[in-house]
Amino acid sequence: MNPHWRSFLESTDACFAADVPEVLHFGDAQAELLAASRQTVLVPLTHLASISASGDEAKTFLHGQLTSDVNHLAQGAAQHAGWCTAKGRMQASFVVWHENESYRMLLAADLLEATAKRLQMFILRAKVKLQVESDTILLGLAGRQAAEALADAGLPIPESVMRATSSGDGTSIIHLDAQRYVLAAPVTALPALWQKLGVKARPAGLPAWRWLDVQAAFPLVSLATKEEFVPQMADFEKIGGVSFNKGCYPGQEIVARTQYLGKVKRHLYRLSGDVPLPAGADLFSPDNLEQASGKIMLGAPSPAGGHVALAVVQSNYAGNLRLGSRDGQEVTASAVNPA
Repeated sequence: MNPHWRSFLESTDACFAADVPEVLHFGDAQAELLAASRQTVLVPLTHLASISASGDEAKTFLHGQLTSDVNHLAQGAAQHAGWCTAKGRMQASFVVWHENESYRMLLAADLLEATAKRLQMFILRAKVKLQVESDTILLGLAGRQAAEALADAGLPIPESVMRATSSGDGTSIIHLDAQRYVLAAPVTALPALWQKLGVKARPAGLPAWRWLDVQAAFPLVSLATKEEFVPQMADFEKIGGVSFNKGCYPGQEIVARTQYLGKVKRHLYRLSGDVPLPAGADLFSPDNLEQASGKIMLGAPSPAGGHVALAVVQSNYAGNLRLGSRDGQEVTASAVNPA
């Protein structure tokens, strides 16, 4: 985490988790959750990081590595993408956007170092420059007045969902979903940007953003779920994260075979329960004595009480799930994309 970014957040009374550099809240976690559901919030996205790829062969390189179609990613457009192992399991997921002469990618911060190092291995002699954007800070803006907050701050508003634009100071704005935006800004622009956006948006911790991720069914692969899912298990093909008309990429044969043979038995579900639902936790069913019936991708407290999560679940056991063991706490599951 950029030390200037952390220092600034500490000056705004941000409360950090003890074990990871994530902001838990700004003094009132429950009120911040309620604000995320009813008002407009400004969230430091310290759980995300960004990488850029530039150079004459950046497009070709990424097209040959990621699951979505980078060749046809227009200027100012954004899309989901997975990066798979040879066995078709996602080792990272991205939001990729095309900005000027480069391609920029959001991913889980706890996968940044390993992902950047491994991607670099595949560049070989290609004319590609891969850069970890360590001086870029990421902010989430969400709620009914999010667009107004951007306008009042003098920032351009992307024309539609999964579009991106940039301002004169180097801040990029990605319209992530209905009322959510991600801002990738130079750390030097941070104090003024925070102050301007804070006029209409309440600062909130990451639990509020993760709750919004669950509501929007935003599937993020993190260290806790690395190499656990074929893209279709997390419904990536339904959000444009997989192209079945492009050439080869790592794991492409398995991903394609899975699709055309119709063998996907696990899909993305929303969970609710009375106890925390942490990423990476296994789900079991008393009806399935052979193996775990699912795994949680991300979880968050709910403004209404209790906890919610996104999980990949074996569909025929979704009606009877327990957390951690077959005797664990009962959780309720509902399909994100019902068959």
